[in-house]
Amino acid sequence: MNEVIKQLIDRKSVRSFTDQVIDEAIVEDILMAAIHAPTAGNQQLYSIIRIKDQAIKEALVETCDHQPFIAKAPLVLLFCADCLKWYRAYEAEGCKPRRPGVGDLMIAVDDALIAAQNAVTAAWSYGIGSCYIGDIMENAERQKEILKLPEYVFPAALVVFGYPTLHQQKRIKPARSPIETIVFDNYYPDLSDEDIKNTLSCKTNGQDYHQWIQAFYKRKYDSDFSKEMTRSVSIFLDDYVNECND
Repeated sequence: MNEVIKQLIDRKSVRSFTDQVIDEAIVEDILMAAIHAPTAGNQQLYSIIRIKDQAIKEALVETCDHQPFIAKAPLVLLFCADCLKWYRAYEAEGCKPRRPGVGDLMIAVDDALIAAQNAVTAAWSYGIGSCYIGDIMENAERQKEILKLPEYVFPAALVVFGYPTLHQQKRIKPARSPIETIVFDNYYPDLSDEDIKNTLSCKTNGQDYHQWIQAFYKRKYDSDFSKEMTRSVSIFLDDYVNECND
């Protein structure tokens, strides 16, 4: 196993950081890695907002499901799916473009998340931990206000970075499903309930599977934050969906 693959496998989410500042030269490397990520048609359908203002970080703690470590992270990057810049470029040059639709948004989200993963991987190579904050997709009205997000700019992922504490370094990475339960040949198989149980059982940490899945359902899928995320994403989608219905 080469060093790159080892780092990809070893990387885990970090939610507690030391006070060590990330050198600006390293931040530049992280950002450079991000913008050199694979991208659809070399469009780079994303924008990256580096959040330096402590007041904005504190606001995001509350809008992103009350997670204090966001405000303590020395580097906070918002990866936005950005369908606005190319649309405006087309308009400026007289192309008479259609308004961006859901398909445009989806490919922009792909671009943004690939760039984010490049940044996460680059940071880990320097011993810098990170954590994706999916809750940035909640509280759409407030996120738009805090971050001054215009139409056709969607907050795909908030990522926080910092040097992990000793406890975080020692923390065991949660188990991933066996490769044979994730990777299929040629087509999607007809999965039985037992197949799905075999896919997920490694994540129970020794608990009874039925009790674990019931608790996980309530904590994640049926949670207030999950319902809020669905509501908020629908608000961000309104412009795109309305265009499709015109």
